[in-house]
Amino acid sequence: MFGLIRTVLIACMAVLMLSLPVAAFSTNARSAFVVDLSTGTVLLNKDADTPLPPASMSKLMTLYVAFEALGDGRLTLDEKLPVSQHAMSYGGSTMFLDTTDRVRVEDLLRGIIVLSGNDACVVIAEALSPDGTEAGFARYLTQRAQKLGMTNSTFANANGWPAAGHRMSTRDLALLATHLIQDFPQYYSLFSEREFAFDGRAPQNVHNRNPLLGLGIGADGMKTGHTSEAGYGLVGSAKQGDRRIVFVISGLDSAKARAEESESIVNWAFRQFTLRPIAKAGTVIAEADVWMGRESSVGLTASEDLNALLPVLSGDAIGAEVVYNSPIEAPIAKGQEIAKLILKPEGLDETAFPLVADRNIAAGGFLTRIKTAAITLLHRLQEGPEGT
Repeated sequence: MFGLIRTVLIACMAVLMLSLPVAAFSTNARSAFVVDLSTGTVLLNKDADTPLPPASMSKLMTLYVAFEALGDGRLTLDEKLPVSQHAMSYGGSTMFLDTTDRVRVEDLLRGIIVLSGNDACVVIAEALSPDGTEAGFARYLTQRAQKLGMTNSTFANANGWPAAGHRMSTRDLALLATHLIQDFPQYYSLFSEREFAFDGRAPQNVHNRNPLLGLGIGADGMKTGHTSEAGYGLVGSAKQGDRRIVFVISGLDSAKARAEESESIVNWAFRQFTLRPIAKAGTVIAEADVWMGRESSVGLTASEDLNALLPVLSGDAIGAEVVYNSPIEAPIAKGQEIAKLILKPEGLDETAFPLVADRNIAAGGFLTRIKTAAITLLHRLQEGPEGT
């Protein structure tokens, strides 16, 4: 009598047989991941769990840890940090720091975000490292990433400089970008800065490399990356109306291809999907059996308005089912989560929404227990001996 119940809904959320599946975005990226943050819907997944060289996109992890340190007081924006010989020794994209400098934390953060400063990352790393070294900071980054759910990320340095074992998946990078947006909104505007002329010392490196900023498509962050091993990549985010997307592409063969691919992904994500209402808060979507209660069933309802991201061409209906462990044992409190509504848009991953009890159901008394026991015994007798 007990088990998982899956109730397929055939009313307003039934499968529309004439709907057209969403056209998958064809990307030349080695790996790609696109997620809509308003609903958590994954729009594109191409080898998103494969650990790859992330190049400078991994600087987002150093920034995350720096923002945490600002939050708990280990750093302040006006604090000035020394530059070590090790930090100064990095080539590639830098702020051209030297060992005579003491640099404000805020300038270092902008140097990392806008200028992709390898040296700035190491100054931050050595200040926050458990043992004062970049290697120690890299080990900490790996541990912190694991706690954030980034299971395909390992760090060998603070800035993404090519190194054995320095790897991140595009899904992990998208998760990290999401945390940066949601956990530290007070710093997110830094990612949309298009220029930062630090101290006037490096006029050849003052521009943000994000090719989408200023295009009028809602793009407002986050970080590019490029090495010969990793190819060209971008962790990006864009907001249009009430929707925000995060996307990651990696392994493209040129900066031009990265720019074109990124813009195409943003346009596709916003134009080919739309947010549609599924159920109003309080709407009873299904009924579930109750065990040992004063009532035999309870309504399953949405605690808040439910909206789903659907392909534009999918019509007004989608596949859906309610899943719960049956029967649900009393007592049950109104508002208690006891089931899930699973939506199945064609061409997209399933999306789950919690369903709650629409009312209180008290435990039954002595007569209820006697009646339930009798029904259970009769059911077992009708089923016959186990194994027959």
